[in-house]
Amino acid sequence: MSAVSTQKDALKLHRDLVAIPSLSRQEAAASDHLEAWFRARDIDVVRYGDNVVASAGDDAGPEGGPSGAAPRTLLVNSHLDVVPPSADHPFPPFDPVVHDGAVWGRGSVDAKGCVAAMAGALVAWSRRKRRSTGRVLGAFTTCEELGGAENGLEEILPRLGTLHAALVGEPTGMQPCTAQKGLLILKLVARGRTAHAARAGEGENAIVKASEAVRLLESLQFAPDDPLLGPVTCVPTVIEGGSARNVVPDACTVWLDIRSTPTWPHDRILAHVTDKMGALVDVHVHSDRLYPMGTAEAEDIVQACIHGARRDGQAPFGSPTVSDWVHLGRLPAVKIGPGDSRLSHTPREHLPIAELEEAIFMYADIMEAYHGSVSRTELIHYNTK
Repeated sequence: MSAVSTQKDALKLHRDLVAIPSLSRQEAAASDHLEAWFRARDIDVVRYGDNVVASAGDDAGPEGGPSGAAPRTLLVNSHLDVVPPSADHPFPPFDPVVHDGAVWGRGSVDAKGCVAAMAGALVAWSRRKRRSTGRVLGAFTTCEELGGAENGLEEILPRLGTLHAALVGEPTGMQPCTAQKGLLILKLVARGRTAHAARAGEGENAIVKASEAVRLLESLQFAPDDPLLGPVTCVPTVIEGGSARNVVPDACTVWLDIRSTPTWPHDRILAHVTDKMGALVDVHVHSDRLYPMGTAEAEDIVQACIHGARRDGQAPFGSPTVSDWVHLGRLPAVKIGPGDSRLSHTPREHLPIAELEEAIFMYADIMEAYHGSVSRTELIHYNTK
């Protein structure tokens, strides 16, 4: 199969997937289509529920490494689920329309462009003439958009064997993202003493104590900033207190949305907040499962992305948004893919066809670069002709 036909295949796959309304927990039809697409191209594929895992190349051993060592496994991952349509779509959200050189529809950017480009790249890489040792594992998974405990990638990771690096497919304009913020949600509980409002002096107002804690947030410093992600942000989002208009409240709760960084991980933030505010409020962790992530620029996968991204001046950057990267632990990973993330979840979601075409070969270039058939400083333009 030529490079041109592989490209056309992936472009059609993208439109086919956009036409399938695969909301979270409703990905079966999209999974069926993708599985059949891989099988028709002689790619090994297995299903774990509605998670589709395709593979190509040589099996990797437990100690995979550079040339001369056992082959390595590169995971490429993106998600099949989409959020529900929003109001005011200019075209039917699940009827992909080509307009002004772009495919419009729910999921066209987030993240079926990445799925289609990664699938096309995996096929192209599997048919390369120049052999490099290594394996590519494509995991196209469910329930990423839920953001909770139910997550397809997290569920199937133990079944994927030894992994050595990963690409996470999310819209980044094909710029390598090597750091992303995490999310820590804290609950601050101010305790007071109830009394009749007419005898307020006999009580202790928990709302007043909570407001003092909120004012302290303005002086709460998280220095230094992360070099790629900037500052930690700490935002009070909900306040709850009081039970009646004529009663001094004895409890008041403030919820904090904290976007963490590798420079300020969750345990460090928790200790800092507790130290500064513990005299006024009880500090409780509501959710800390979405950790900040970062990969050093010296890692092979980052170098492969820098030299395989096919665009000049695409230096690594940091992203404020959370992705399935959080489930990969210490595995070296880069978030990268076609599309503008600002269009995700909006009625104007659309992906330029030229960018999707470019992304197919970008991913194939990165696969080839990572598996070591060229030097780090050589930019590959892999061709399957």
